Amino acid sequence: MEKQQSMISLRVIISGGGTGGHIYPAIAIADEIKRKFPKTRILFVGANGKMEMEKVPKSGYKIKGLKIEGFNRDNLFKNILLPFKLIQSLFQAYQIITDFKPHVVIGTGGYASGPTLLVASLKGISYYIQEQNSYPGKTNKFLGKKAKGVFVAYDGLEKYFPKNKIHQTGNPIRTNLFLNVPNQEEAKQKFGLDKEKFTILSLGGSQGARALNDAWIKSLSLFRKSKYQLIWQTGTLDFRKIKKYKSRNSNNITVTDFIYNMQDAYAAADLIISRAGAIAISELMLIGKPCIFIPLPSAAEDHQTKNCMQLIEKDAAIMVKNMDAKTELFLAIDKLAHDVEKQKTLSENLKALAKPNATEEIVRIIFRKYR
Repeated sequence: MEKQQSMISLRVIISGGGTGGHIYPAIAIADEIKRKFPKTRILFVGANGKMEMEKVPKSGYKIKGLKIEGFNRDNLFKNILLPFKLIQSLFQAYQIITDFKPHVVIGTGGYASGPTLLVASLKGISYYIQEQNSYPGKTNKFLGKKAKGVFVAYDGLEKYFPKNKIHQTGNPIRTNLFLNVPNQEEAKQKFGLDKEKFTILSLGGSQGARALNDAWIKSLSLFRKSKYQLIWQTGTLDFRKIKKYKSRNSNNITVTDFIYNMQDAYAAADLIISRAGAIAISELMLIGKPCIFIPLPSAAEDHQTKNCMQLIEKDAAIMVKNMDAKTELFLAIDKLAHDVEKQKTLSENLKALAKPNATEEIVRIIFRKYR
């Protein structure tokens, strides 16, 4: 079977981007395709000026960009040219697909995914959608009707996609996060922390979460008096300001703008604070540690809150609303830190939802007719 797979030579287009939540699943799928079917040619299609144009080449794949943008809610004047850019992007996608002649197209969401999948549909090319969230965007809902398959991570998506096309595989994630993971004592030492103290890991993403950072600043006086310690990933935007607060307040806090050794950070943590993006949640399901989520309310269709509510219904996480973070985050942490049984319940229930083989399953389904 493996020899048979290694002889398969197909052409695959993967389109997705705008945020890491769309890009990293796309790269994970591409990596698995290359692992299973090394002769396959893969081309990414992204949006010019978006982060995929940098991240995808760094991962070893070719990418072509479309002149496509999303609707600007802050400055309506900037939307005047949007219809023209959409038409232009459709022509660009048509040319790319015509030249590359893909056997399969895969969309993981983002601006470029819509025109690419629409052109694939018009040309009669099989396409698949990988929907990370519990509430899909309008483009995916529309394109899902004609998709060959839709890969999802949450229950209840049959409200938005044809039931016979849904595969509940879970989200593709970075498997390197779970390789060579140290034990907790070693991990705490790597961050210069006390191996005996209850440790909180706060994740704000690459740019940071302003509400989360402000909540910690508000709680620093309480935290300084506590028996806890904190690994505080601030993001780039607030890092310098927070570094000053930290130096004036406490030595039980490690502040960093970005965490490169996530294996160590996850291993060191007793409790994790995070936004409720779909990929972050999927990673944390595999980590299986107690989590408090603070959903980003401005996320499209408030999908982060919807993601989080599915966990709360299964007693797998705690949620603090963004608007309440300044007053309630530390109280929620303190309450949970003193409730060992609740920690155990959250941890077990969250881990039970994990889908560790999501990427392999997605690739298996897409390629099953070519074996």
